[in-house]
Amino acid sequence: MKFDIPTYRNPNIEKYLKEEYDIAYKFSQEMYKEFGRFVACTALFGSAAKPRGRKEVGDIDVLVVVDDLKLRMNEEVVEAYRVITDKIVVQTSRKLHITSLKLTAFWEYVRAGDPIVINILRDGVSLIDNSLFDPLQVLLRQGRIRPSEESIWNYFTRAPVTIHNSKWHILQAALDLYWAVIDSAHAVLMRMGEVPPSPEHVADLMEDKLVKRNLLDREYVQIMREFYKLQKMITHREIKEISGQEYDTYLHHAQKFIERMNELVEIK
Repeated sequence: MKFDIPTYRNPNIEKYLKEEYDIAYKFSQEMYKEFGRFVACTALFGSAAKPRGRKEVGDIDVLVVVDDLKLRMNEEVVEAYRVITDKIVVQTSRKLHITSLKLTAFWEYVRAGDPIVINILRDGVSLIDNSLFDPLQVLLRQGRIRPSEESIWNYFTRAPVTIHNSKWHILQAALDLYWAVIDSAHAVLMRMGEVPPSPEHVADLMEDKLVKRNLLDREYVQIMREFYKLQKMITHREIKEISGQEYDTYLHHAQKFIERMNELVEIK
């Protein structure tokens, strides 16, 4: 007895431009030609899924899940896979960005309800699928894939670390401003025929060679001293945190300083 099996059209396909889908599908076909059923599935996802009205092709994210249960993934296999995949990307489109996951890792992420993989399942469209991606996508829509307790806490405990890192990055940005000020001051002193001094002597040399010759206002020497002191206090951990407002002030001073140094360094 024959019976018709209705075809399934993924509603997510409407989120992607036809050209993006076609490029991703062409890549998937080439991957399947090279690797066969070693490729468990490929799926279009990510940054390509944008609101309607977008007309330009952007980055095209493709997930490739490889079956590490059927084939042992040693270094030689991984390297060969990487080389062949990169070659196919170059031949297909430079806009492709490939994310490769082992089947065992992909399953663990799904089982734990990992937010990144869940988002891929939520918005993605399968391209080549050996009964992996589409069934999991259906289970997600049915509410049968939920985050584990371990996954919840793993993600939550990242938050304080990320907050700490954000504060550290602001400190590093302030140090970058210091080096921008130092480098520009060194350039001007070199223009004046001076050998670049060590940082602690830059302000004094600017005072002697620039301010006393009426080439520079004293406020720029003060800015130099301010940044040298700031650098010392950060590196000695006397300053452990800088607010956004404070950073904006330092940025303004650094830009003002560098603009003035630019005027001086152009003097010949």
